Amino acid sequence: MDRYYQWTGLILSLLTILSDPGFGASIIEGPQNQTVLAGSEARFNCTVSERWKVLIWLFDGNPQLTLIWNGTSFDSPRFSQQGHTSGTTFTSELTIADVKLTDSGQIKCSIQNDQDNKYAYLSVQVNGSLSIKDNDFTVKENQTIEIVCEALGWAPAPHIFWMENDISLSNSKYITSQSPGSNGLYNGESTLRLTPMTSVNVTCLAAIVALSRPQIATVAVTVYQPEKSGNDYARIRTIILAVVLPIVALLLVILIILLIVCCKRKKESDYQKEIKKNTAETQTTNRNLGTITHSGNENYGYDPEETMYDTVQMRGIVPVSPRNYGLNQDANPRPPSEVIYNRHYGEAFPSRPTAYPVNPRKIRNVTHV
Repeated sequence: MDRYYQWTGLILSLLTILSDPGFGASIIEGPQNQTVLAGSEARFNCTVSERWKVLIWLFDGNPQLTLIWNGTSFDSPRFSQQGHTSGTTFTSELTIADVKLTDSGQIKCSIQNDQDNKYAYLSVQVNGSLSIKDNDFTVKENQTIEIVCEALGWAPAPHIFWMENDISLSNSKYITSQSPGSNGLYNGESTLRLTPMTSVNVTCLAAIVALSRPQIATVAVTVYQPEKSGNDYARIRTIILAVVLPIVALLLVILIILLIVCCKRKKESDYQKEIKKNTAETQTTNRNLGTITHSGNENYGYDPEETMYDTVQMRGIVPVSPRNYGLNQDANPRPPSEVIYNRHYGEAFPSRPTAYPVNPRKIRNVTHV
């Protein structure tokens, strides 16, 4: 029935245009592309110059609304229009109510001039459901968990991302997958791996162009610190010992090596000092000996025969000492005045003047201090 009214209106409009001398108007501004959510309204404007007679709105080539200059209109149930005149121009505002996903397509404004038609495109998107599968997240500190966000019945497939305490998370922390659903819709799933240190609020967000703000799903993650058991303390103690003992052993080895090196250096130093001391003492002794040697006097009157002479004298024999004779002299006794009287034996011995032999021995007396 709607088709009958549409074609009837179109035929009447064409007959009116062909018989009217005002044929030849132009479109000043055509409709603009629109992206809307399913279930909402879509609006398009078309502005024409004066002397227009018929304006037709077509969807994917099919007439949906016809408007005649005198205000008569032929429309379908979901297509309506409002007209506004400004000076010599007229603007028709087309409204499509309760748009569906199948309403996506081309919208055309025509004034029956094949060279002056204006086009626009309508894109209808569907925001489906968004939820986090598990709502109870109570975990131990430093425990890694996985949070799964599920988006069902979207068109097109949404862009899913995550936030922690209103701060966007890196996309390296989550993995997102998409799959086609029924009736031209899409499903998506995103898995977040998180290792919280404190309690946080985690938000999953899904966005499409038709949404002015992303759709969200939020969950609270509660973190608690577990009580440390005896095993934990033993493990901690073992770790500490495993780390500290090698360090202490290494330091001890280094200390022993340093002590050995120091002792060795000290011994070498003491040995060198002792050598220097002995060398100095030897040099001092040599200098003293040299001084004593050079300070001694030669005894040219010493004769080993004197010992024998003294021995004979002790026996009461008066020997004739060859010392009383000079070289190349006769063995004549000396005058009595030159004879020395020996009080012990009551004998007189000739005095011995200092006489030096031809080849005397040099005897040096050395006194050591």
